[in-house]
Order: sequence, then structure tokens, then C-alpha cells
Amino acid sequence: MIIQRSDIIVEARSWIGTPYRHQASLKGVGCDCLGLVRGVWRALIGQAPEGTPPYAPDWAEATGEESLAAAAMRHLTPVSFAEFAPGDVVLFRWRAALPAKHAAIVTSYHTMVHAHDGAAAAEVALAPWWLRRMDYDFRFPGIGLPV
Repeated sequence: MIIQRSDIIVEARSWIGTPYRHQASLKGVGCDCLGLVRGVWRALIGQAPEGTPPYAPDWAEATGEESLAAAAMRHLTPVSFAEFAPGDVVLFRWRAALPAKHAAIVTSYHTMVHAHDGAAAAEVALAPWWLRRMDYDFRFPGIGLPV
């Protein structure tokens, strides 16, 4: 199956305005950052390859494990930041000593769509604050030619 980057971007943007709901993944109803990525996966690829165990908002700090990055590595293709491109899934860590616990979908070299506590899913600038915290870059499987 070939997925175009433009398909990923259009689908991610269709989630804009979805209210933040911890552990949810239903467009227009509620999602968190992982739910957004899972919803885009379902729309473009199909059923999620694995279930999501329950997780608390502070799960990464509590466990200290790179659970989000490990799951991404099982199902997405890791790429170097030299290959960073629209349609990628990026993961962020809030501090160097903490595991990555936030995900977003890149919509241009300067913007991303993400969902975070207290706000609806939105497209925001990949400002220096975000770029400093970006630690992983992944591709959905089956991506065709760049947009």
C-alpha cells in the first residue's frame, strides 16, 4: 500500500478541533497526542497493529521507560533528522532526563498537528521550543514519493 505524504497531512488536519481527551482516539469527539497518531493510522492503513494499555498522564515520568518510542519503533520507520519531512511522526521529551511522551504529525517543515491537555487538536508552528525537545522522527510504513 502506498501512502502519500499529502494523505497523512490531510488526515492529520481533519482532526483539528477535536477536543483533548486523555486516551481517546475518535475524530471530532476526543483524542490525545497518541490517539491522533493512532487515528491517522486507522484512516490510512487500517486497524492498529497493537492495543494501547491504559496510561496515566504522568506515565513516562513514573516508569522512566521509553515506552512511546519503543512502540513507534515497532510499527513506524525511524529516520534521521536529516530526512525530516512533512507527514512524519515526531516524538518530544520535555527534559533531557525524561522519556519522550508527546507525539505530533508534521504538516510542513514549519508546522505540526498535535493534541495536548487543555486544548483541542491544533496545527501549530514548529517553533524553536518544540525543535529543542524533538527527539525522534518516524515515517508511516508504505510512504510513496514526497509531496
